[in-house]
Amino acid sequence: MDAKTCYCPNRTCSKYRIQGQDSHIVHKGFDNGIQRLQCAMCKTTFSIRQGTAYLGIRSDEAIFTIAMRALAEGNSIRGTARIVDVDKDSVADWLDQAAFHCMVVTRYFFRNLHITECQLDELWGFVRKKEDNLEPIERILTEYGDAWVWTCFTPVQKLIPAFVVGKHTQEDANLLIATLASITDGTIPLFTSDNLPHYKEALLQTYGMPEKMERRPGQRGRPRKPRLLPSGLEPPGWKPPPELQYAVVVKKRERGHVVSVETEIIFGDEATILALLAASPVSNTINTSYVERQNLTIRQGSRRLTRKVNASSKERE
Repeated sequence: MDAKTCYCPNRTCSKYRIQGQDSHIVHKGFDNGIQRLQCAMCKTTFSIRQGTAYLGIRSDEAIFTIAMRALAEGNSIRGTARIVDVDKDSVADWLDQAAFHCMVVTRYFFRNLHITECQLDELWGFVRKKEDNLEPIERILTEYGDAWVWTCFTPVQKLIPAFVVGKHTQEDANLLIATLASITDGTIPLFTSDNLPHYKEALLQTYGMPEKMERRPGQRGRPRKPRLLPSGLEPPGWKPPPELQYAVVVKKRERGHVVSVETEIIFGDEATILALLAASPVSNTINTSYVERQNLTIRQGSRRLTRKVNASSKERE
């Protein structure tokens, strides 16, 4: 570990989060072979692994790294445990800790992203049981059964800036778009998706502008306020801003096979969308091919989402 990047973790210290090896960060012995440091200002001692995924890991760093690489390549937990010669429960704990650390690091860097193009889609999966096999009490709890991974994909940056694991509901679609908007720099990208109606209302929920409600002749009292309705249609009193461009890909199927593909513009105008596509370095037509290919990559890389396997998730987390 490089001690030059270490900082005091004490929030009350005047040197909190300030790097300073050999100035206010000094060596303070070892604990089970792991170097410990001390802040000279507040006398707080901490591990050199503070702020990393290795914090609390008693095994050798090389073993932990090999285990995480094996899991990232699609190996099972039991298979990884046999490779590094540790208990499977330890590997499961390591995976949970590494995943949490990756989430924190991702949230730190995914801020003020400039996204010009975004494709939306969902992946189907299930927790413990498929929806048709649930008992009545399990349907009420809504913890088991079908689970959907709502994903955003940016074809230019090749990133998934936001995703939501939940049900196939309007609330989860709203959460996906709201999460995406919270990490961008304010620019509204060109959105494309399939013809699922949830996205239209979710985009209005996040980017919609309240339209002034005109008072009817002879009407008394205050004018009506615009409100969002969970109807799947454009709510009365709300309108998309001029910079919101959204188009859908409509696939027509017969006997399980796609026979035709059509496009439809939901928000915006055709000239603006064509201009955005002409300026795009990756897309030249309205499509969802990039997010669909990314969904295939996700299924291939995560056994929990691979189809027709005996590795379904037992819990939503």
